Amino acid sequence: MTNPKSQKANKFQIPNLKYTVQSLRSHFILFLIITLLIGIQGINIADDKTTINIGNRRELFVDQFLIDKTEGEAELVLHKPVMRGVVIVHDKPWEGNTCGYHTIFKDDKVYRMYYRAWHHKNKKEIHPAYVCYAESRDGIAWAKPDLNIVPFKRTKKNNIILQGKGSHNFVPFKDYNPKCRPEERYKAFGGEHKEGGLYAFSSADGVNWKLMSGKPVITSKPFAFDSQNVAFWDTERSEYRAYFRAWRKGVRDIQTTISKDFKTWNKPVWVNYPGAPIEHLYTNQILPYYRGPHIFFGFPSRYIEKRGSLVEGLFMSSRDGKIFKRWGEAIIRPGQNKDRWFNRSNYIWWGLVETHSDLPGAGNELSIYSNERYYKGEAGKIRRYTYRIDGFVSVNGSFKGGKVLTKPFTFTGRKLILNFSTSAAGSVKIALTNASGKQIKGFTSELYGDEISKTVIWKNRKNLSSYAGKEVRLIFTLKDADVYSFQFVK
Repeated sequence: MTNPKSQKANKFQIPNLKYTVQSLRSHFILFLIITLLIGIQGINIADDKTTINIGNRRELFVDQFLIDKTEGEAELVLHKPVMRGVVIVHDKPWEGNTCGYHTIFKDDKVYRMYYRAWHHKNKKEIHPAYVCYAESRDGIAWAKPDLNIVPFKRTKKNNIILQGKGSHNFVPFKDYNPKCRPEERYKAFGGEHKEGGLYAFSSADGVNWKLMSGKPVITSKPFAFDSQNVAFWDTERSEYRAYFRAWRKGVRDIQTTISKDFKTWNKPVWVNYPGAPIEHLYTNQILPYYRGPHIFFGFPSRYIEKRGSLVEGLFMSSRDGKIFKRWGEAIIRPGQNKDRWFNRSNYIWWGLVETHSDLPGAGNELSIYSNERYYKGEAGKIRRYTYRIDGFVSVNGSFKGGKVLTKPFTFTGRKLILNFSTSAAGSVKIALTNASGKQIKGFTSELYGDEISKTVIWKNRKNLSSYAGKEVRLIFTLKDADVYSFQFVK
């Protein structure tokens, strides 16, 4: 005979069993969902660790892109350019104290400079804006040729090349698109919001210009455009890229867009700077770095309205042209130069060119250009500043020393070229490792000195051809030293 208590107990247990089965089923489904999510996350993690194929391109230590980890006192360090002399004084009658938006690039053996010529007194316009042209053979001494194109006070004996629409912020470039027509070898942007947007210009010789369309080609809202809006042909991605100023929640910021023909442009997107504070950026000065065109550099101007509209240049870099690593420190302080402590008197202009160093035997360096004495006096000035080649940011080791391990990568070539600098007591030790970080016997080297392009000689005196295409890493052991860039070559 069944015990009534047992029956009661069984009746009590059966619902529990049912609940347990349902619970297990629910937990199993939850487990499957979590497993799926973990799997998806695992793919992302694997993607993050995907071997980087650097081929034979030059890689610069301007960000964390190639750095896996550091030990000791090793870190990325931002470098600042060296002040040089004044290269242009805008003292012609058609120029003045509000000349600006200078554009500089080297074209074969000639350095070209374009700029707005403008003058104000007590912030009132004395004459309208013109576009002027200057030339140089070395990027240091500049001449203003008489071009006989645009009249000023009944004479064409001047270096003016354009007036009217687009003259406020005319920014040219040389078009290296292989499909570019000869009559459009040079292109430019110009235009303000009051003119409806940015207009496209073209030229066969870089001096005589014409509109490519009667309508603006970029009219994005909330646009501003009263800035140095830039464009160029992106040789790595085979497209035109543009960067221009717009308003973003009440802050001056930068948008970018691309085009295949320079006339029809995609919908613009915002440039972003993860980890950087929200600040007014008046100009962007973005360009592909000529020694590593897969990397974009920018020298944007931080605008400080509450301090008398002061500006100062920053440095930023990007791998995709949209997300930038932006450093907070100014690369050019006004310093004790009183001409730079005025409204808009510390801009960096668009252009980065090689120039000769005045140090005997030092080779070339890189020049950028910046303005002084804006709105003050009768004539603005342009001063030159210089960097070492690739010398914007380095991975630096203190005297106590530090190590840098790169992420896994593959390369093509036989030799490793290094751009580095040490103190007399400092050193750079290099080791080639496999993907797991284990050093490969014989592939170690130690360097000291200061060279832009040093071929690394390995301990075993062998070249790297047997490791080309294989997954490897580099370890840099740094003592009072900087490494700026490296490249594998044939």
